[in-house]
Amino acid sequence: MPYPNVVRTLLLPFLVFALLTLGWTPAWAESIPPLSPLPVRGYILMDYQSGNVLAQDKSDERMEPASITKLMTAYVIYKALKSGKIHLNDQITISEKAWRTSGSKMFVKLGAQVSVDDLLRGMVVQSGNDATVALAEHVAGSEETFVKLMNQEAERLGLKNSHFTNAPGMPDPNHYMSARDIATLARALIRDFPDQYPRYAERSFKYNNIEQQNRNRLLLTDPSVDGVKTGHTETAGYCLVSSAKRNDTRLIGVVLGAQKEKDRFQASKTLLDYGFSFFESRKLHDANAPVVTTRIWKGQDNQLPLGVAHPLYVTVPKGQAAQVSTTTTVQPTIIAPIQKDQPLGEIMVKLGDQEVSKTPLVALKDVPESGWFGRMIDAILLFFHSLFS
Repeated sequence: MPYPNVVRTLLLPFLVFALLTLGWTPAWAESIPPLSPLPVRGYILMDYQSGNVLAQDKSDERMEPASITKLMTAYVIYKALKSGKIHLNDQITISEKAWRTSGSKMFVKLGAQVSVDDLLRGMVVQSGNDATVALAEHVAGSEETFVKLMNQEAERLGLKNSHFTNAPGMPDPNHYMSARDIATLARALIRDFPDQYPRYAERSFKYNNIEQQNRNRLLLTDPSVDGVKTGHTETAGYCLVSSAKRNDTRLIGVVLGAQKEKDRFQASKTLLDYGFSFFESRKLHDANAPVVTTRIWKGQDNQLPLGVAHPLYVTVPKGQAAQVSTTTTVQPTIIAPIQKDQPLGEIMVKLGDQEVSKTPLVALKDVPESGWFGRMIDAILLFFHSLFS
């Protein structure tokens, strides 16, 4: 008799609704409690490896970043170092503009010769605005031109709610970032410049017989924290982007607009502890390792391996890794020539029925065109293939 099954099907939604009304929640919903309210204007918690967002509030709202701006300043400088345009041992003559810059200072002297390396530490550890402007002038000739590079880099990195008008992070109505953009930038900085990142863990720096402490007090209280940058102005409030690594998981937290200095540290600690308590990162695929192999036509090879350009991670609630699944889709017809890293499909990650991420599948090698005879044979095969597929 089919009627019992029909009855169960019709009644099941009403039964679930009744249970929910009485306070019942499914097991997956009970596993992670909601994050308590934080005394800040906005925040975000992001897993470094996967980029998955674990908690957020007003994460896309444009806010004043204050000295957190120096992360973008540093990113542009590190890129110039990597390309060989500038060098750590370059000696920079401190201009009057850099020397007169207000706010936090490294206390460089007008006309002094200071190395790029020392100025970077003055900018990163001491948050020196004078050091920041001197570095900007060295990279681009002027701070104004340097700011154009900052905005270009923001666009390239996909920072949709960021715009810069100066290098140190001085208040300006047209100078803003969102918490999500800050976390994305911090993630890119750690990933793209691992040799430069250790500066952010330095607890103090002494220059010109003046020793200043790193303003990120989490470095003193949590051994897993190794960065990244504080920020404060009267209008921005107290801000902090922090990063910590415990075992194989690294998290990035951003808090903006705390009214009290202690609140930015407590809120950041709460964010990080919440993430490490309830989530874990799992690697699904290594970079440049085959995920699928597909047919390629008119090429010197007829099989093409596809993979991911960067290691593919997923962040899931602890104990739910078994619910992770992946699905790959590939362009139906791929014709040579193909260049390495060319996107040709995607891999979708799900946790249960929920989509978590989509990542491009890229060619893992170059495939040049075959000779005329090979192309002719493949053209014939491809014609019949299209007829019967």
